[in-house]
Amino acid sequence: MNQDLLDLLVCPEDHSRLHFADPPIVHKLNAAIAAGKLKNRVGAALSSPIEAALVRVDGKLAYPVIADIPHMLIDEAIPLDQLSL
Repeated sequence: MNQDLLDLLVCPEDHSRLHFADPPIVHKLNAAIAAGKLKNRVGAALSSPIEAALVRVDGKLAYPVIADIPHMLIDEAIPLDQLSL
């Protein structure tokens, strides 16, 4: 995804800016997915690794990027507080 597209995207919930997750965060997300411990906002477990994530400016939610497509539905957001588990 290029920077021009990223500049147009905002969180669908609160319309705040987004940024790409740092590689260590993506690694932690994928490790939690592999362990079966990562869930989206509606409690559905993620089963496939993600290639990237867009993180809300407050750092509370991430939107997965799969096959170069950002999944920007509120219910598909990943609460990042799960990474401290």
